Amino acid sequence: MQHRASPATASRRLTGVAVATALTAAAMLLAHSPASAQAAYPSRAIKLIVPFPAGGGTDLIAREVANKVAVSNGWSIIIDNKPGSGGNLGVDAAAKSAPDGYTLVLGQTSNLAINPTLYPKLPYNPEKDLTPVVAVASAPLALVVAADSPYKTVADVVAAAKAKPGMLNYASSGSGTVAHLATELLQKTAAVKFTHVPYKGAAQGSTDLIGGQIQMYMSSVPTLIGYVKNGKMRILAVTSAQRTADLPAVPTVAESGFKGFEAVTWFGIAGPAGLPKDVVAKLNGAFNKALQDPEVKKKLASQGTDALGGTPEQFAKLIHDDIGRWGPIVKESGAKVD
Repeated sequence: MQHRASPATASRRLTGVAVATALTAAAMLLAHSPASAQAAYPSRAIKLIVPFPAGGGTDLIAREVANKVAVSNGWSIIIDNKPGSGGNLGVDAAAKSAPDGYTLVLGQTSNLAINPTLYPKLPYNPEKDLTPVVAVASAPLALVVAADSPYKTVADVVAAAKAKPGMLNYASSGSGTVAHLATELLQKTAAVKFTHVPYKGAAQGSTDLIGGQIQMYMSSVPTLIGYVKNGKMRILAVTSAQRTADLPAVPTVAESGFKGFEAVTWFGIAGPAGLPKDVVAKLNGAFNKALQDPEVKKKLASQGTDALGGTPEQFAKLIHDDIGRWGPIVKESGAKVD
């Protein structure tokens, strides 16, 4: 004999079904909520803006490290070269992007620490409009002279400048660049006077140094190392705090009689302001792991750069400290953008 459920029992069963249905709907809604989507980050390709042309030093660093991160984590990272305005164009594009972790930028000393003082109307504030993720690499500069130059040491250059103030010309790849300001810092540290001759890029400066029109030149190690190896230039010193692994016989400027001197260019990943903390943490962990990889370190070293890494807070402090450090030098140098 079949028993019918009482009205009360049927009501309880219907209520149970309704609750179960509601819970299922809530679970589905939660699964598609922003918080859940964030937990699944990244669910699509990440764009890494490089604010300089393809093939340059910044681009090579970006591709080497981003490729390791992508392969190790199964992510898709697309390099987007966006040169212009001293690197400001690409950084500004990242600063104005949605704070979802899908647009990042590889900034560097020039566009994050120098340009805030150099450009009177910079369209972004590095400390307010960006979220630091991780410092990626740093690279020293090299002070070079022509191979037939009478100057064998930094002390020789300084002595000549003291004997004839303003008579020694030095090249840079542009007014307000790290190379320009690093030479200005040397000039200030040594209490001498050089004459600045800015070029639009590194090639012509190298040619004029070899030809004798310029007496000294400070630029990145990768830019100059080929001329040194073929016997056309001589490196007097590097600007890092310690000697570089690829040039162990070359002293630092600090070792050459100017204690505490250091001037390097660094590179780091940042995103727009307001990036969720869990996204920053995930990106930071992935890039730190890549930067510890022996093969990545080796390839960066071959380009004259040292792998860095660290916390977002450490990168934020580096940006803050270098804005304060380079700002006065920009003002004292009288550097102006073209």
